[in-house]
Amino acid sequence: MFPLLALSAEWPQFRGPDGQGHSAATNLPTTWSAEKNVAWRTETPGRGWSSPLIDGDTVWLTTAYETEASEEEKKKRLEKDTGGQKLTVLSKLKLTLLKIDRKTGKIQNEITLLELDEPQWVHELNSYASPTPIIEGDRLYAQFGAFGTVAVDTKETKVLWQNTDLFCMHENGPGGSPTLHGDHLIFHLDGSDTQAIVAINKNTGEIAWKTKRSGEMHENPQLKKAYGTPLMVDGTVVSTAANWVYGYDPLTGKEHWRVPYGQLGFSNVARPVAANGKVFICTCFMKSQLMAIDLQDDSPSVAWTYKKGVPKMPSPIVVGDEIYFIDDKIGLATCLDATTGEERWRERLGGKYSASPLYADGKLYFFEQEGKTVVLEPGPTFKKIGECSIKGERQMASPAAVGEAIYLRTNAALYRIEK
Repeated sequence: MFPLLALSAEWPQFRGPDGQGHSAATNLPTTWSAEKNVAWRTETPGRGWSSPLIDGDTVWLTTAYETEASEEEKKKRLEKDTGGQKLTVLSKLKLTLLKIDRKTGKIQNEITLLELDEPQWVHELNSYASPTPIIEGDRLYAQFGAFGTVAVDTKETKVLWQNTDLFCMHENGPGGSPTLHGDHLIFHLDGSDTQAIVAINKNTGEIAWKTKRSGEMHENPQLKKAYGTPLMVDGTVVSTAANWVYGYDPLTGKEHWRVPYGQLGFSNVARPVAANGKVFICTCFMKSQLMAIDLQDDSPSVAWTYKKGVPKMPSPIVVGDEIYFIDDKIGLATCLDATTGEERWRERLGGKYSASPLYADGKLYFFEQEGKTVVLEPGPTFKKIGECSIKGERQMASPAAVGEAIYLRTNAALYRIEK
């Protein structure tokens, strides 16, 4: 039931070919450092947490150049209630796309996508280039929430169209990545002011449909926002928003179904995963729970829930009969039976986590914020295989794994990790 898209690139979108963190890579290392098992390291300009995309001989990566606002300007723009968040405020923003040679790591080209004055602020944990683009054929689509959407011809390395007609107040900056279905580029725009799922015609850049969220939400605007990434499952767009998970028709945007969380859930970051007739979602803030939604009936329903150590930012991952996830704050890793929700094991790996885990070469990789990576053997019994570290660099971006290499983005550089 893994929802594969007809995309030709080896790593075409956030979380890979199936959008769920699964890779066909082999012979991957289980230990590395800044010097060990590194084929190349390329310092990256600007700042961003988007994932690298791999297409043939090229790695594509978005980044943001930030011109910080003056203290006077910050004070003026932050007069409204921002929920007490720690924020990055800019006077100017430039979003670009890097073309990097996959074999050497050399930056071959840089394409300006969008330039903005006084953009919305973002949370200090977020970046202005956090959403991951998606590639189909010789087209790359970069979606930056309310900042805009851009289509790029990857052969000619030129912008084909831009759309800056959509708006919402993200409060903490954009976070969700897009998906594709037919002629539609589909993404979320769930702000504190308006909440919707949107489709843009990938050929023209025009809005194809826009569907407002129908479920009841908390009256506090700060508790209405979300940062999710939609997932195509058996012809339906599965979409996590504040307090509800929805199913939509990808052609029309018509709502097919919705299931309530049963408790407050908002600022959704983790992407859903699907397997064996179920879709699994994290309700995120305040206290996250993992919900298994049974999709085999006409009216989807909750099969089971689990409430201990469920992540707010890293997505879960399904391998075989088990589902795995890791807590953001203390690095508590958990394995459950994906059919019943029964706990198999819980082990503390330590550290804080934002990146989503990876399953590749028969192993599970968990990427901690401060540069540590823990490698586990999947299964109903906990088994640690290795531990890696790139000291002094932050790992917020989810990695890619193609061939015999892992492409790992830190705050300072892009690494090709290889034996």
